[in-house]
Amino acid sequence: MQNINVQFENKDGRMLAGILDMPALPARHFALFAHCFTCSKNLKAATNISQALNDAGIAVLRFDFTGLGQSEGEFADTNFSSNVSDLLAAVRFLEDEYRAPDVLLGHSLGGTAVLRAAADIPSAVAVATIGSPADPAHVAHLFGDARDELERDGQASVSIGGRPFTVKKQFIDDLAAHDLFKAVGALRKALLIMHAPLDSIVEIDNAAELFTAARHPKSFASLDKADHLLSHVEDSLYAGRLLASWASHYLPDEEEDELTTRPGSVAARTHNTGFRTEIVTGKHTLVADEPASVGGTNLGPSPYELLSSALAACTTMTLRMYAGFKKLDLHSVTVRVAHDKVHADDCQDCESDSGKIDEFRREILLDGDLDQEQRERMLEIADRCPVHKTLHSEVKVRTSLVP
Repeated sequence: MQNINVQFENKDGRMLAGILDMPALPARHFALFAHCFTCSKNLKAATNISQALNDAGIAVLRFDFTGLGQSEGEFADTNFSSNVSDLLAAVRFLEDEYRAPDVLLGHSLGGTAVLRAAADIPSAVAVATIGSPADPAHVAHLFGDARDELERDGQASVSIGGRPFTVKKQFIDDLAAHDLFKAVGALRKALLIMHAPLDSIVEIDNAAELFTAARHPKSFASLDKADHLLSHVEDSLYAGRLLASWASHYLPDEEEDELTTRPGSVAARTHNTGFRTEIVTGKHTLVADEPASVGGTNLGPSPYELLSSALAACTTMTLRMYAGFKKLDLHSVTVRVAHDKVHADDCQDCESDSGKIDEFRREILLDGDLDQEQRERMLEIADRCPVHKTLHSEVKVRTSLVP
């Protein structure tokens, strides 16, 4: 996947930092991810979930709420309402620069914020939460003994996840001002509630309360033995794959025709997103691209690398077929090919004596019980590879425009 660092303003003019995870092939849909309380967009679970969604063709924007991670502002000045506002700012960014999100996803309090914001995001057809509290005020228990200090002094320093944060009384007051059950009951969007039965931070009873408050279509999925932060890779990848599969039932079909080919042919298609190219041959799909140094996104091999790959693959197959026919003790064949443009006058065995020519340098490693004569014969056979012969023969490319 391609990770694009982005920035956008919230309603107060502060810059919020985000990462847009783009799938290898053109994105069919966009999702907005809200991280957990005092977490950041770089939480490993968020990255893994984005990867799983990318694999399903869904682009994901994950960003830092105001005062967290790389976003501007002070955490002490934020509250649940500002988190909801930041989510709406992220939606506006996607609408202006890419495409409005079809899917909303939130982890822990981020999921609660997503539920609150969903009514103001008409583009979203599917909403999912992971380990989310049914009441925003649930997070107040994290402040422990600092509650008295908050009431007395108006602010207090609290430790959350081993890190110190300054919290103001307005944060507590704002939590109590939101009626989430009313918002969930009026959602009118498909809802998936994911929760781990053994979650010790946000008990699973919260999932039951959200599910009861919601209207159909609604679904619940157990995350089995996962912890609250989905610390294990397999748990976060599972959650992402589950979400992608569930959301596909509600996401609109794309109007673009599927790229197909005739037997024995190849089709390639690019979009207005750079050099990234979808390649289809039969049932197989590849991605070609260019390196970042020439304006690409490096999500796949370049055209010349694909050409070199064809020569390398053809060579290994030809040598394997010959070894099988001759019953040689050949365990494996490794072929490395490099391509360059070189000056003709630097090539002593080339027919051209001016300009530049294409030079393919091929190295072959034969692993097996072969004597010197057999190895030299294998080297000769390598030149009989069909792709090798094509590169050395006269080639004609006939091109036409399709009406």
